[in-house]
Amino acid sequence: MAAANSFEITVKGKQAHGSRPWTSVDPIVAAAQIIMGLQTIVSRQTELTKEAAVITVGKIDGGVRSNIIPEEVTMIGTIRTLDEDMKAKIFEDIERTATNIAAASGATAEVKINKGYPVTYNDPAITRLLMPTVAATAGEDNINLIRAITGAEDFSFFAQQVPGLFIFLGGMDPAMNPAEVGGHHTPTFQIDDRSMKLGVELYTNIALDYLSGKAR
Repeated sequence: MAAANSFEITVKGKQAHGSRPWTSVDPIVAAAQIIMGLQTIVSRQTELTKEAAVITVGKIDGGVRSNIIPEEVTMIGTIRTLDEDMKAKIFEDIERTATNIAAASGATAEVKINKGYPVTYNDPAITRLLMPTVAATAGEDNINLIRAITGAEDFSFFAQQVPGLFIFLGGMDPAMNPAEVGGHHTPTFQIDDRSMKLGVELYTNIALDYLSGKAR
C-alpha cells in the first residue's frame, strides 16, 4: 500500500467587498487555480509508468459571507506515493506550484506537508513462508494476489521494524450486488460480520504456524 502524507495550503490575499474585486487579492480564485494546478503534477509531471501517485484535495475552507472577498483560504488533502524519489519530487512540485500560482495573483501560499505513513511493504520471504497457511485456512480459490494500491495503513510502521505481511480480508456478503455496495469512506459501505471469524482463524493460524516452526 502507498505512503500517505497529508498537506495543508494556506492562501493569503487581501480582503475587500465583493462588489469591488479589483481592490482585493482574491484568495478563493487563487486557491481554485492552485487546485487545478495540483492535478497537473500527477498527470503531466510524474512518471506514472514507474509507480502510481495521487494528489487529492479533500477540503477547502474560506470566506464568511456572500458579499465579502476573504483574506485567507485554506485547503487540505492527501498525497499517496509508492516510491521515495517520486514522493520527494511531488513534495517539491506541490510547493512550487502553489507558491507560484498564488504569486501570479498577487497572493501568497504557505505549504505544510506532514510526515504521514510510509509504504506498507510485504516482505517477499515472509509472504512465501506464510501463504501456505493462508491457503490452508481460507482456501486456495479464495486468495487473490494484487498489485500495490494507493490506500495506506499505519501497519507500515511495524513492517519497518520487522519483516511483515499485510492481508486484506473480504467482508461483503456474497449475496449482495458489488455495484450497490460502496467501499471504505462511502455512505453505502456495508460489512458482513461473519468475515471476522475467518480473520481470527487466519491470524491465529499464521501466529501458531510461524511460532511453532511449521511454516518454515
